[in-house]
Amino acid sequence: MPDGIVIIDKPADWTSMDVCAKLRGILRERRVGHGGTLDPMATGVLPVFVGQATKAVEFAENSRKEYVAGLRLGVSTDTQDITGRVLDTHPVSAAAADVEAVFRAFTGEIEQIPPMYSALKVRGRKLYELARKGEKVARAPRTVTIYELELLGQESPTEYKFRCLCSKGTYIRTLCDDIGARLGCGGTLYALRRTRAGAFTEADAVTIDAVQERGAALLRPVDTLFREYPEIRGLPPEKERRVRCGNEIRQEVADGVYRVYGQNGDFLCLSEARDGTLKAVKNFFTSRKREV
Repeated sequence: MPDGIVIIDKPADWTSMDVCAKLRGILRERRVGHGGTLDPMATGVLPVFVGQATKAVEFAENSRKEYVAGLRLGVSTDTQDITGRVLDTHPVSAAAADVEAVFRAFTGEIEQIPPMYSALKVRGRKLYELARKGEKVARAPRTVTIYELELLGQESPTEYKFRCLCSKGTYIRTLCDDIGARLGCGGTLYALRRTRAGAFTEADAVTIDAVQERGAALLRPVDTLFREYPEIRGLPPEKERRVRCGNEIRQEVADGVYRVYGQNGDFLCLSEARDGTLKAVKNFFTSRKREV
C-alpha cells in the first residue's frame, strides 16, 4: 500500500477535500488527508498525506504558512473575498505608503474574528452552513501571528499584492478585510496563492495530472516533513528495541527535537531530548518492523 507525502499545486476552484478524494482514486488508498485547508479560489502548496503518513498531518497543520495575496481596497464582501456578495463600497484615498504603514500595525501577534464563511463549528454546526441560511453568530476572537507582511507591488490604484508569513489558523481574507477597515475604505481578497507550508515550497509541488501519470512514484517519505530537525542514527540494538516498544531512552545529545532512525534506515519517530533522555513525540514505524 502507498505511504508518503505528495505536495500538490492545488488548482483554483477545487476544495482541499476534492484534491484528497481525487488522490484516493488515483492511488487506491483510503487513508488520505491534507495538511491545511485552502479555500477553493486559492492555489498553491497543499501537502497531502497518504497511508501511514496520515499520522503526521497534525504537524503540517500546525506549521507556518506563506502566501502571496491580492488586496482590493474600496469594497467589502460577505465572504471577505471576491467570490462573495458585495456589502459596501467606498472611494479609496489611501496610497501605497498608507498601506505599508497599516501592514506594520498588523505584524506580530494579532486577534482575528473568524469569518462566518468558514468551516469552524459553533454548537456543532459549520459556520458557512449558518451563513448560507442568512444566520450570523458571535465568534470569539483568536490570536494568530503574522511573522512577515511585505508589500510586493501595486497592481492598480486600488489593488495591492503582498506576501504574508503567518501561523496556523490565520485567515488571509480576514486580514484583507481588517486592513481595509483600518484604512477606512474596506478591503477584500482578490487572489491567493500559498507558496510555502512548513518545510515544503512551490518548488516541491506537482500537479494532480502529474500524480495521475506517475502515481505513488511522487510520494515523499514522511520524514521529509521534519527535515529541519537533526537526525539520530546508529542506535544500539537494545536502545532501538526500547524505542520500538514506545519507551524513552538515555541519549547524550543536546536538548531539542530529533528524527530517529533504525539500523536498517527506517524512520522510527520524531523525538524530543531533554536532560539526556530521549522520548518519542510521535512514532512512525509499523508493526511489521518491530523485530530488530
